[in-house]
Order: sequence, then C-alpha cells, then structure tokens
Amino acid sequence: MNEWLAFALSLAPVVAILLMLVLWRKPADITGTVGWLITAVIAMLFFHTGIEVVLRSSLSGLISSFPVSLIVATSLLQITIMQKTGALKRIIIFIKTISNQNRAVSIMMINIGFGILMVSVGATPVSILPPILLAMGYTTYTAIALPAIGYDALCTYALLGAPIVVFTDIANKFLSDSGTVLSLSDVGGVFFMFLPIVSTMIGFAMLWIVGKGKEVKKGWLPVLLTGGVITLVAYFTNKVDNLVPLTGVICGAAVILAMVLFLKLSGKKVFDRSKLTDEEKAYEKEMPLWRAFMPWILLTVIIIALNIPKESFNFLYRTLLLPINGINADGSPIFTRALWNAYTWILVSTLLSLPFLKLKRGVMGDSLKTWGKRALRPTFAASIFFAIGTVMQTAGYDMVSKSFKVDSMVKTLANVSAGALHGAYQYIVAFVGLIGGFITGSEASTVGMFGTYALTSAQELSFGVKDMILIAAALAFGGGLASVISPAKLQNAAASIDKIGEEQKVIRPAFVFAIVFTAVTAVFTGLSLAFGK
Repeated sequence: MNEWLAFALSLAPVVAILLMLVLWRKPADITGTVGWLITAVIAMLFFHTGIEVVLRSSLSGLISSFPVSLIVATSLLQITIMQKTGALKRIIIFIKTISNQNRAVSIMMINIGFGILMVSVGATPVSILPPILLAMGYTTYTAIALPAIGYDALCTYALLGAPIVVFTDIANKFLSDSGTVLSLSDVGGVFFMFLPIVSTMIGFAMLWIVGKGKEVKKGWLPVLLTGGVITLVAYFTNKVDNLVPLTGVICGAAVILAMVLFLKLSGKKVFDRSKLTDEEKAYEKEMPLWRAFMPWILLTVIIIALNIPKESFNFLYRTLLLPINGINADGSPIFTRALWNAYTWILVSTLLSLPFLKLKRGVMGDSLKTWGKRALRPTFAASIFFAIGTVMQTAGYDMVSKSFKVDSMVKTLANVSAGALHGAYQYIVAFVGLIGGFITGSEASTVGMFGTYALTSAQELSFGVKDMILIAAALAFGGGLASVISPAKLQNAAASIDKIGEEQKVIRPAFVFAIVFTAVTAVFTGLSLAFGK
C-alpha cells in the first residue's frame, strides 16, 4: 500500500471524530463509537488485521481506560450522593464566605487550589465549582469557563496522576525491547518542566476571563505567587516516585495555604459571612462543615496514607499489579493496579461517609437512579477512545507469527509525520495533543490514544529517551490544555447549573486561549530540545 494512502487511512478516524464533534455536534459517546467502527474497519480491510486482534485490542483498551473511566463513574456517584444529602449545599455556603475582598485571591484559591486538589483525588471541578461560582455572583459565562481552565496546568496529575501513570506504562511497554524501565519520578522530572510557564499563563487567563486587563493589573501578584508555589512543590514531589501521583493534591493544598497567608499579610479577611442569607446561616447550623466534607476528607486521607509510605506505595503500585491475562493479542498482561488506582478509594470513601451524611429514607435510591442517568454515557465515552487508540496501535498485528505484517496505523502516522516534518515535529506535537484532548475530553485519554504515536515519531527522528519523553509530555500538556474547549467538559459545567447551551458561548474565546497556551508549550518544547542539545 502506498505510504501516503496508508497515512490518509490512518488519519481518517481522527478526522471523522473531529467532524462529528465540531461540525455535527454529536455527543462524545456516539462519536467515539463511530470512530471505533471506522478504525476497526480500516484495520481489517487495509492493514490486514484479523477480527480477533481488533476485538482483543478493543477490550484491552476498555480495561486500560479504568484509571479514567471508572473514576468518572465513581466520582459522579460520590458527587450525586453529596448533592442529594445536602452536603454539597453546605460546602457551597462555606466557599461563598472565602476571600470576598480580593477577587484574584478567590479565583486562585477556589479554581486553581481547590480545583486541583479535588480533581487530583478524583472529584470533578466542572461538576462541583459552577454552582459555587454562580452563587458567589459570577456570571454564567465565567462559572462555566473558570472550572474548565483552572486545573489545566496540572491535568497530568489529575485522578491520582492517571495521565502520568498511563504514559509511564505506555512508555515502558514501548521501550521494553531496549531494556529501559522508567519510574514515575523519571517521567515526572520531565513533565514538571512545563508547569512553571503553563500554570502562570492559566492564572493570568482566568483573570482576563473575569475582568480583562483591569483584573490582570489588580491580580498579577497572586497569580505569580500561585505559579511559584506550584513550581516549587512540584519540583520536589516529582523527585520521589510515591509522591508523583500526589503532586496535584499537595500543590492544590499549598496554593490554598499560600493564598490564606497572602490575605493575612495584606490585612484582608480570609472569611466573610456578611453576604450569607438567613436561610444559609440556618443551614450552617443544621449541617456541620466537617460532615459535609467527610467524603473528600476520607478520600484524601486514604490516598495520602497509601502513597506517602514508600512500602505501601511500592506494594500497591509495583507488586500488587492484579494483572488480567489472556486479553492482549500479543499475550502480554494488563496491569490493573485496582487497589492503588483512585476509583477504588473514591467508592470506598463514599461508602464510609454514608453514616456521617445521615441519609434520609429514599435518598440512596434517588441518588442511584440519578447516578445511573448521569454516569453511563460519560463513563463509556471516557473508555471508547482508549479502545480506538489500542486498535490503531495493533493494526497489522498477526497472532500466528506474533509480529506485524505491515506497519500499524500509529507507526504509519509516526513515520510519515517524522519524514515530512523533520526538525519541526517537536513544534507540532503539542497541537496533536490539543486535538486529542478536544476529541477525547481527557489528557489520560489523549495519552492512551496518541502516546505511542508521539514516542514512535520521536524515535524515528533519533531522539534519545529523555527527549522522547519531553516530546510526549508536550503532547500530554496539549491534551490537558484542551480541557477548556472540550465539549464534554463544558457541557458538564453548564449542566451543573442548568444552563445547557450556554457552553457554546465559552468555546470561541476559550479556543483562542487554548491555541495560545499550546503555541507557547510548543515553542518551549522546541527551545528545550535545542538548548538540551
């Protein structure tokens, strides 16, 4: 088959997905299903892939998506129960009292600090924060936009570091023939390089969204302080294997603490209850704050307890792999790490918190019913793109000879890209990640779908292992930056305040931010590689 024809066929599923999302505005789950069907047909008809390989690879992709898809399911269950029991209402009342005198500090504390902390342990800022921001007096536009952009800098460390864990697994599988084994800290030390510039850019963008240049002029110091704190904390956490997945948790807490100290030193109030209504003050007495926060308190304590002790982390992450055998076409196991991944502990913390939340009769049934409606489609959408990526990686594989008859779809994309772009590839890969994040709605899904492609392309261009990781990190950060334009996430944010349709007003200006952020990431990647050489 002609190289360029193979390239066009390999690219066809991605183009189809983009068209369905952008032009025809189809939901992510339907789009993903069609994308998988197109990928499977092309793999079988043009890349000589047997149906068994396609089905095995698809199932492997679905299982490999658990660090993302099952977190979607369990976190939606948790937030639904918190909503139905009134815990979320109590938390909203509390956050309304924080830092009313300095808007920039409030934005940094809530959308970056609290947002990063919550997404790192498995909660979803685009579900939690819009009602809070709306209650604090922000417009519908800002209530949708700010949660979607606030945690973008540390998307890599979301969901107990799911994106970086997924990438490390993919990279180690890719490098297995060379005998190279990467640790989380090896990878984290490279990914960390993007945090100082990206986190600071996002802080300024959030102020621009709220009040343009006037707000930027007033709030530049809290933004720089936030970027500095994230940089300092992440520098140290990415040096220790068992702290890498906790980078988001520790950074989020550190940003909140830094903003509290900033308010104290500048003579401002940290808490101000003057804007609460009589009904809200009465509800404060009805439900203690510690009780409302109990699901997140338990989740955070459990995750920290399992990860900070080196022995515990090594046992759960390195020893207790809980593999699933007999699925992958090449016979390799799929390591689930089910007792380390956050989805298990989100569910456990939710169940343990039930006695504290004091469920009234019928609340649990109502919660499960609502959860069933909310969770099925986004959970499936989060997993189907992993299946697409896995089929693309195994297209052309023959189970009898245990080898590839032809280059896979990923290998084809990588070869042609590397050959056509040569020295410009490192300036383009972040935009590939942006497209992937827009399509899948997740940095981890982007890594799952395009991670091998980035590594293969970098290898074809004769980059060393560290530079290959840097290039793949640019891809991942591009995927994370796409959160602000992800249709699924923006719709989720709009739905949480019953404003579905309003998210369309956010996409256009948010697209500008996403392009600018990604361009800066791309330039940084290119300069880092040039400087490194």
